[in-house]
Amino acid sequence: MSNRSRLDVALRQIEFAREYTLSLIDDFDEKQWFTTPQGSVTHLAWQLGHLAVAQYGLCLFRIRGRLPLDSDLMSSTFRKKFSKGTTPDPAPQSNPPPSEIRAVFDQVHQQAKAELAGLTDRDLADAIDMPYAVEATKLGGLYFCALHEMLHAGQIGALRRLLGKEPVR
Repeated sequence: MSNRSRLDVALRQIEFAREYTLSLIDDFDEKQWFTTPQGSVTHLAWQLGHLAVAQYGLCLFRIRGRLPLDSDLMSSTFRKKFSKGTTPDPAPQSNPPPSEIRAVFDQVHQQAKAELAGLTDRDLADAIDMPYAVEATKLGGLYFCALHEMLHAGQIGALRRLLGKEPVR
C-alpha cells in the first residue's frame, strides 16, 4: 500500500473518530459540560479540551512544528489547562467557557484536515517518538490520533451513562 493510500486511511479514521465523538456530545447542554458524576474523574469540557490539544500536537505540531497561526488556534493557557496529565477542574469559572472549548475543538480539527491533505510520502516517513500506532513515523502519529480520540469517546460514553443519558451505540 502506498503512503498516499495509507494517509487516506489515517484521515478517514480521524474523521470517523470525530464524527463518533460529535454524536456522543450532541445532546449535552452547557450546564452539563463541567459535571463530574459520582464514580467519574472527568467532565465533558476537559475531554473536548484535551482532544483539541492532542489533535493539535499529533496532527499539526508534530508534523510541521509550531507556526504563528497556532496562537490563533489555541492559547498556551488553553494548552496547559487540557494537556496530558492535567486534572479536570469542575469549577466553570476556572475553565474557558464551553463555547470557547468547542470553537478550539472544531478549529483545530478543520486546520488539521486542511494541512494533512497536502502531506507527501516524504513528510509521512519522518521518524517520531511515542505516541504513535502501527509505526514510529509521522504517519503512525496520525494513526494514533484516531485511536486516542476513540479512547476518549469511550470516556465520554461513560459520562453519558453516569449522567442518565441513553447510549449512542
